[in-house]
Amino acid sequence: MELGKFLKNVVEGLMALCLTGMVVAVFGNVLLRYFWGTGWVVSEELSRLLFVWLVCLSATLAFGEGKHLGFDLVTARLRGAKATVLRWLSRGLIALALYYLITGSWAQVLVGMDSRSPVMGYPLAVTAGGTLIMGVCMAVLLLLQSWNELRGNTPPDAQPTDEGARA
Repeated sequence: MELGKFLKNVVEGLMALCLTGMVVAVFGNVLLRYFWGTGWVVSEELSRLLFVWLVCLSATLAFGEGKHLGFDLVTARLRGAKATVLRWLSRGLIALALYYLITGSWAQVLVGMDSRSPVMGYPLAVTAGGTLIMGVCMAVLLLLQSWNELRGNTPPDAQPTDEGARA
């Protein structure tokens, strides 16, 4: 099995664990409140933490697969040098956004090292670590995509689509 497929499976497994943990925490808390008039104090905080990590993992996976939210009404119809220039401009803007995401997340991780969550008592850096890891992974994926194009491999977003072929 190639490394990329293995990492994708690991991320999907972590996403499944996060979702399972959220369902157990929230549904278990609902059952406890309904039937016994009590509940888990940690339920809300745990589900929030798992949700943050679920979103960060899924956004990273979507970015790596080229399925992240994008607006390609114009670029899907372009070919040649114009498409290449816009693709590299887009990558530059993504890199700038990732720079701000990574530096901001790092600052939050540093602040969160000394702060604890009110109920569970874990360092709040664990929550901010989700966005930090997401930003770093996306930056690595962006570099790999750029390197592949420089080597002559056509990126998936440069492939002709049905809509682009009709225009």
